[in-house]
Amino acid sequence: MQYDALKTFITLVEVNNFTKASEILHISQPSVSLHIKNLEQEFHTTLFIRSPKSVQITPTGEILYKRAKQIMAIAEAAQEDILAYHHSIQGTLIIGASFTIGENILPSILSKLQQQFPQLELQVIIGNTDEIIQFTKLLQVDIGLIEGQAHDNELVIQPFMQDELFIVSASNHPLAEQPSITISQLQRQKWVAREVGSGTRNYLDHLFRTNGLQVHSLLTISSNQGVKESVIEGLGLSLLSGSVIERDIRNGDIAILPLAEQRFMRTFSYLHSPTMKNKRNVEALIEFITRKNET
Repeated sequence: MQYDALKTFITLVEVNNFTKASEILHISQPSVSLHIKNLEQEFHTTLFIRSPKSVQITPTGEILYKRAKQIMAIAEAAQEDILAYHHSIQGTLIIGASFTIGENILPSILSKLQQQFPQLELQVIIGNTDEIIQFTKLLQVDIGLIEGQAHDNELVIQPFMQDELFIVSASNHPLAEQPSITISQLQRQKWVAREVGSGTRNYLDHLFRTNGLQVHSLLTISSNQGVKESVIEGLGLSLLSGSVIERDIRNGDIAILPLAEQRFMRTFSYLHSPTMKNKRNVEALIEFITRKNET
């Protein structure tokens, strides 16, 4: 099997256009077609259904795409192992992170990582927890960092730190004047929440279910900053990580509503494909996030 042909195949799947693939790879369009033809002959299958206006991948093409991504990841890991043998971590590390981690936890880790390994190019993709899990499974990122814990036989998943969430309100909300509140005081309140698929939203839904909370209204926003600004404007209560609201609490923009005898703890986890297990760049990041938790 030819390495270049697999690279061409993956690129064509992802851009869905022969001309664009040839431009990205800096090869001629006939060369792209030849690589695909050679792969189809080698595997005795049709990888794409071609028409004048579109290129559609076949079911067997989907199978090869998944395996080809794994093969490429292993080849990249081999290259990085050779670099590590020469006592240097280089190349690119693509990190997927859920919003809370990517916006509030990860930057300080990346700063230290880049100081120690200045030749390492870092790329960060931020999405909600469900999106990061999918990116990791499809090898679109080398490692994912998510809120909560996932269960997926295709991935290696390990917790790396604990996070506490807090019920919050605008500083002038009537409940903010009380030293602590009860569950009954949360009935029929207005809430502001992250979108479905977010780890923070999953925890809030769990809070609603386990305490039998009835909601007056629910405003959904797909960013922590949007949720915070809405809370500050008095649009409702929310449940947010302490790392997200730290500055707002100091500035007096947001108030924590302590719920009597209840704390809301969750786990942050990292996850990666088994093919990334010995990738030195991935190992370097794991060492840093583990070290941060220990300190």
